[in-house]
Amino acid sequence: MKSSHTAAATFAAADDSNLIAYGGLAAGVRLAERCGLPGLVRDRVRLTGAANGAGTAPDAKVMSLVAGMLAGADSIGDVDVLRHGATARAFSGIRAPSTLGTFLRAFTWGHARQLESAARAFTANLVRHCALLPGADQVIFLDIDSKVKPVHGYAKQGAAFGYTRQRGLHFQIVTASTPIAAPVIVASRLRKGSAGSAKGAAHLIAEAVNAVRSMGATGQIIVRGDSAFCSHKTVAACRRLRVRFSFTIAQRTKVRTTIAAIDDASWTAIKYTDAVFDQDEQRWVSDAEVAETEYTAFTGKPKKHHATARLLVRRVKRLGRAHVPDGQGELFTAHRFHAVFTDTALGLVEAEATHRRHAIIEQVFADLEDSALGHLPSGKFTANAAWLTLAALTHNLTRALGALASAFHARARTGTVRRHLIAVPARLAAGARTLTWHFPDRWPWLAALENLWTAVGHRLRT
Repeated sequence: MKSSHTAAATFAAADDSNLIAYGGLAAGVRLAERCGLPGLVRDRVRLTGAANGAGTAPDAKVMSLVAGMLAGADSIGDVDVLRHGATARAFSGIRAPSTLGTFLRAFTWGHARQLESAARAFTANLVRHCALLPGADQVIFLDIDSKVKPVHGYAKQGAAFGYTRQRGLHFQIVTASTPIAAPVIVASRLRKGSAGSAKGAAHLIAEAVNAVRSMGATGQIIVRGDSAFCSHKTVAACRRLRVRFSFTIAQRTKVRTTIAAIDDASWTAIKYTDAVFDQDEQRWVSDAEVAETEYTAFTGKPKKHHATARLLVRRVKRLGRAHVPDGQGELFTAHRFHAVFTDTALGLVEAEATHRRHAIIEQVFADLEDSALGHLPSGKFTANAAWLTLAALTHNLTRALGALASAFHARARTGTVRRHLIAVPARLAAGARTLTWHFPDRWPWLAALENLWTAVGHRLRT
């Protein structure tokens, strides 16, 4: 590929007022309206008494922030991307970044919770409208995890040094997924940077369970998490809510003793990295094996907190040579052990493999940080809490746009959906009281864009 003209014969002019850089925003804004986002914000987010008129028109301000995030904005100033070309003709009520910053800074913790309530109701409408969680009548996985978002400078409220030894703010999210559906975010919470990973986890799990049930999910709910979330509080919350749990458990002395007592004949080889299936013996020849036993956890707590369930253990051969003394061969096979505390009714191999798929939440973290959560943009803690909620909402909206477009985009990364279906240049033409969006011909993903366009109620010119 090379330039078609010399530099001397190439010119540029910013003089076309009919162009829009993000033509796919039309479908995103229309879908948000169809699922009731403006009305939910008007009804539930009430910033009464806020100075400088910050509390007026919260629906227009939230829609401006969400539209900016759909276009890839990761700071308040980046929302100015909406004010170019023909966007003022295509959309009404676009607010300036300075207005949006004032709006976010007017939030208190109560207002942030009001916004979370509106976001949960909107996500429920989105899931039902777009069939975002197919298979939720069979089984639905709730994955919980936390992450420290590094921040810089000393003006950020709540910023502190946590387990990562970086100054930051610490947020939790819970995602919902099924074996055939990509994850959507059903609960989120911002905490100070020094907060423990599991602080408030039991309450957030309860919010997530209630949220997915309000979406019409009737299947078995399984809550998954890493060892930071394996506590008597989270297990008690799962049992109180009548859902199953699957948590990695830290290998303290009692767990190691229980693992050592497992009979060597109880181990079953599983399909793992570089595994080979033996056709004659009908089994996997693998470096990983699994076994299970019964285990009572939290015995250091009062008896009412004791919990008995299955302990699933995966052992993997240590392939490195660091544990073998110089000049000696391997006298016996050494293993690394990974233990899971669970009460699921799945078979041993399936239950262990199902727990490992908890790693899907890391993809959601990557998607968030590749878009609106590239930064926590305000110095005020509650403004950042509202920003996190809107980032999660926009992630779900982007996921819904992909689901309406094609089977590929339903499971694609949100960055891919943004490049293929939202960042599509368009030229507006008005006539006969209609507005026509002219997209590029031979756009590689035109079929998916047409599916999305018609799914939200727009018509195509033929």
